[in-house]
Amino acid sequence: MKKILVLALLGLSFISCDFSNYILEQDYDFTTVFEASGGTETATYQEIIDYYANLAAIYPSVSLRRIGETDTGKPLHLAIYSRTGNFDLPKLKKKNSVLLIMNGIHPGESDGIDATMMLFRDLAQDSIALPENTIIAAIPVYNVGGALNRNSFTRTNQNGPAEYGFRGNARNYDLNRDFIKADTKNTRSFYEIFHLLDPDVFIDTHVTNGANYQYTLTHLFTQHNKMGGEAGKYIETEMKPAFEKALAKKELDITPYVNVFNEVPEKGFSQFLDIPRYSTGYASLWDTFSVMIETHMLKPYEERVWGTYETLQSMIDITDEDSELIRKLRAQARRKFPEQKEYVFDFEVDSSNVSSLQFKGYEAERIESEVTGFERLKYDTNRPFTREIEYYNNYKPTQQVFLPKGYIIPQAWWPVLELLELNGVKMQEFEKDTSLLVEVYRIEDFETESQVYEGHYPHSNTKVSASKQKVGIQKGDFFVPLKQKASKYLMATLEPQAPDSFFNWNFFDSVLQQKEGFSPYVFEEIAREFLDDYPQIEDEFLKKKENEPEFANSWYAQLQWIHKQSEHYEKSHLRYPIFRVDR
Repeated sequence: MKKILVLALLGLSFISCDFSNYILEQDYDFTTVFEASGGTETATYQEIIDYYANLAAIYPSVSLRRIGETDTGKPLHLAIYSRTGNFDLPKLKKKNSVLLIMNGIHPGESDGIDATMMLFRDLAQDSIALPENTIIAAIPVYNVGGALNRNSFTRTNQNGPAEYGFRGNARNYDLNRDFIKADTKNTRSFYEIFHLLDPDVFIDTHVTNGANYQYTLTHLFTQHNKMGGEAGKYIETEMKPAFEKALAKKELDITPYVNVFNEVPEKGFSQFLDIPRYSTGYASLWDTFSVMIETHMLKPYEERVWGTYETLQSMIDITDEDSELIRKLRAQARRKFPEQKEYVFDFEVDSSNVSSLQFKGYEAERIESEVTGFERLKYDTNRPFTREIEYYNNYKPTQQVFLPKGYIIPQAWWPVLELLELNGVKMQEFEKDTSLLVEVYRIEDFETESQVYEGHYPHSNTKVSASKQKVGIQKGDFFVPLKQKASKYLMATLEPQAPDSFFNWNFFDSVLQQKEGFSPYVFEEIAREFLDDYPQIEDEFLKKKENEPEFANSWYAQLQWIHKQSEHYEKSHLRYPIFRVDR
């Protein structure tokens, strides 16, 4: 690698950053830890940051800045490559695309960390083709706490490197499930980076092992039906084929992410649906073209890292060539979405629309386990095959809702307002008390996980009913218009039935609990008077007793039902506290 003699570089200036402690008085070698080890080791967290800081100190085309905090107390870093050395992002974005690379969200999956270090060096040293229309940004290592928690054992099946980080962050969160709920400082700092860059293309680097097959490389593009419109068509018919073709020219095989676990892929599989909790699902809410690169953990580490390096280069080339088209498609999607009638928020595999893959796998069989005595799956890597298999890469909508003019969010729900603010959502504060006719949801049904999942007991299969009601609005409450850049994010988070809504992530669980009740011995007389005053409700009550034995056998259930029909029942119970304003 190129060696540079640097004499006492003091007080170095970076974008919003001070790395003056980096005094380079030696002949600095930009060979990475990965290369120096012969492809068997990955850099430590400090080695990663030092490497980028030294690159930025020497090469004017690279900058490094600290942005926000992480749960471990250390900052998040953002590296940027700009061929001209100009880092005025608002100005650059008028004529250039921005490609953002995310590394180390799971630090044990370190392939992208090492690949991107070499990529930035080679760009800075002009040793590879330089993009003319694209700014390259990278988060060198996202899960800082996990990167610091190094070991050699937790990636049980992985073939190298010798040591690596841990999947959980400093608070044991899986950061690739946190992009909506934002329980971690890492995610909140990521918001700042993401909205600063507003990337046109986003790449998240990973390692996987759901099955065994011949490929070192797999890709997971944002699901094209979910992306929708011309942008979705571009992913499926242009970007993905161009990517696969570019790697084929390099004699690198790649296949869609093999979405199976402990099953043979030749049975067929569907594309993974990246809902907004995941990095690419979140990015697609902002009309960013996104892809995960998933290398296969059973392949040698050296092979995986260089494969990742080539995939990053290929995506840069595609972004650079299609820069104008990509920016045009994003602008078009943002303009059109708030004007459409309906928002589709849930999908299922379209089993009637099947594609096929020429898949390179290994023969496998079910044999008796020498450990458990039960049947186990065993692959034979000495028996490779190429076979046409079924691939379900089309999804169809299962639920949709009409788009409102906007939402009213009471100031009491400040945790939600805080996340909207961090995501750059435009809001208008009410300057005086008022009342408005709005659409109000009532939570009719939902299911809740019995086991904890990423610090929550999330809901699913949420059902609501809607009604028009006049509600009081207080000074300091907020109206959130839908017609803005954040429109898809708002629909995905504020519609309670959406799979990764704030409701399903437990932000509104307090409305699920009834706060006021009754003393049965007192309410008996009130209930009798109420039924006398409302004979139609008494008729409904008698029919319910007749048709529902469990209800008929519970005196408390009967009194509770009558209480809920009366004016004594609190209106806030099960009422979703975010209101929709019709167009």
